Amino acid sequence: MVNRFTNTTPQSGVCPGHMPARCEALGIFSIRTWDINFVATGPIEANHADPRQGLMFKVPSEWRSFEVISPKGDRKTVEMRISGIGSRFNTTNPPGVHAWSSLPANWTHPPSPCQYTGMWAAAPTLRLWFWLVPEGGGACNLVTPFNVPSSSFSMLEYTYELRTPNPLDMDAGQYRGSITYGVGPHQDFDFGDIYRPNDDVLTFNFDLRVEHNLKVDLPPGGNRIELLPEGGWQAWLNRGRQPSKLFRDQTFVISASTRFKMQLECSLAIGNTCGLRNGDGDEVPLQVGVTLPFGLRDQYGQAVSKLPLRLDGSGTELFQPGHYVNSRPASLHFAVERDDVKEMLKQPGSTYTGVVTVIWDSEV
Repeated sequence: MVNRFTNTTPQSGVCPGHMPARCEALGIFSIRTWDINFVATGPIEANHADPRQGLMFKVPSEWRSFEVISPKGDRKTVEMRISGIGSRFNTTNPPGVHAWSSLPANWTHPPSPCQYTGMWAAAPTLRLWFWLVPEGGGACNLVTPFNVPSSSFSMLEYTYELRTPNPLDMDAGQYRGSITYGVGPHQDFDFGDIYRPNDDVLTFNFDLRVEHNLKVDLPPGGNRIELLPEGGWQAWLNRGRQPSKLFRDQTFVISASTRFKMQLECSLAIGNTCGLRNGDGDEVPLQVGVTLPFGLRDQYGQAVSKLPLRLDGSGTELFQPGHYVNSRPASLHFAVERDDVKEMLKQPGSTYTGVVTVIWDSEV
């Protein structure tokens, strides 16, 4: 019932290394890259008026969209936002990283709009920190009421949120795309004016893989259909009561995560359906229909109940799962209707036979 992708990107950094239980409770994971670092071009002056001259952190926390494309040219939209940011802050002693501890906002309890995660690991001249960032949150400015002669951030750590397309609406295959963020002053990842990154671009490459399942199982002997009147032949044999129709409902089990169509093929075609023939060459049409389980709907979004199967495929061109349907019962319906049964009964003792092929096809 959860129609979304599973993120298989390996975690690194604070979540697996420092607070796995806390990250699990928050529903986040972390990625750490040592390829991007920031070095201050000068000191932080005590009580500086311009936040950009000190410890300022702004990330692309708003949703941004990009496309992933399959080799066949199918395009789907993915949305992404950065929802957490952290690093290792390095500085001199004095002031040392503990100089911020007594302030209302510090490396553990971040300034608004950034939010607390509980991350705490430090030494006199270094501090690992990790904060959450709400959607559309602005810059988080950490007040510095003392001089900081030199400092740097020796890596970049982040978490992100994704909105992926519904895989049930996608053809099977591999979809690739990317999104690029700028790094540096006034860019997407902005640590203020005095901290300069060693790289000005951060690109995320996405590889979405869709592997669908379409499986149909008939019970043993389910491929041999015997048509009977309701209650059997006794009413005809004992009282000469003509059957209203001959029919058989054959159950099958279906699993489906992909859209599909159904088609009909016949050893004998009569009009737009199959037919049965006896040894004398007499023929009658056979009506074939299908009922599908909850979760599978037709092209108009309607439930599928005794929907006719036709040789031209009309009406069964598209079935779409609303959620993954796993081993649910369904039925094929076979019937000879009243007027055609009358013709069959004119040939008592005859056996009418035919071959019907029902096709479930995911190539829609």
